[in-house]
Amino acid sequence: MQLIQKLRALVGDPDFQHGARDMASPSLGLAAWGLVAGVTMVKSGLSLPLAMGMSLLVFAGSAQLTALPLIASGAPLWVLLATAFCVNLRFVIFSAQWRSYWAHLPRWRRLLSGYLSADLNFVYFVKRYPDPVPAPGQQRYFWGGVAINWPTWQVCSFTGIFLADRIPTQWGIGFAGVLALLGLSYALLSERLLWWVAVTAGAVSIATYSLPLKLNILCAIVAAGAVGWWLDTRKARHE
Repeated sequence: MQLIQKLRALVGDPDFQHGARDMASPSLGLAAWGLVAGVTMVKSGLSLPLAMGMSLLVFAGSAQLTALPLIASGAPLWVLLATAFCVNLRFVIFSAQWRSYWAHLPRWRRLLSGYLSADLNFVYFVKRYPDPVPAPGQQRYFWGGVAINWPTWQVCSFTGIFLADRIPTQWGIGFAGVLALLGLSYALLSERLLWWVAVTAGAVSIATYSLPLKLNILCAIVAAGAVGWWLDTRKARHE
């Protein structure tokens, strides 16, 4: 009974509602991306239990869609792990930023928040709270976004998993997923430095497209990371 009362109080909180409204705006693109991930898992040869487990445990769309073609093509394990690691390197940066807000929380809450946080959660949260210090309402705002983001992804991913054989390729949901990812990427390009990193990643990916086992993705990530590090170091020295 007390838990229900706490949940009602949380849902009625203005900060929680604000977080939910902010996350609702990109939810359509997120839904398309989740549907694509679900269909791709099944089309790549994963069984239904494995696909559902991957959706629940991994909760990282870009890493899933990067790893699945490698799994389907029988790529070596080291290529699969290295690619997924590089794709998810951005979460190391996110975690360093989250620490400024969450360091005072118990470990289990930090672990749970880390699992549930995604790119959009980070973007909207930092925009709402630009000063990296704990402040009232931050946790409620974060959980408002999670209440939209996580269920939307899981419902659409499971829909794609169960209906993979009934969704024709003519629907072009893969292109819808690409558009969703492009919208997310554009939201993250808030500085000129990041534009240079994005251009580098795109150029290297196209230039190395003929490499086997989707190694062009790994090359693009490494090149973009190197350019970003160099530009950031140069900017720091200049300042």
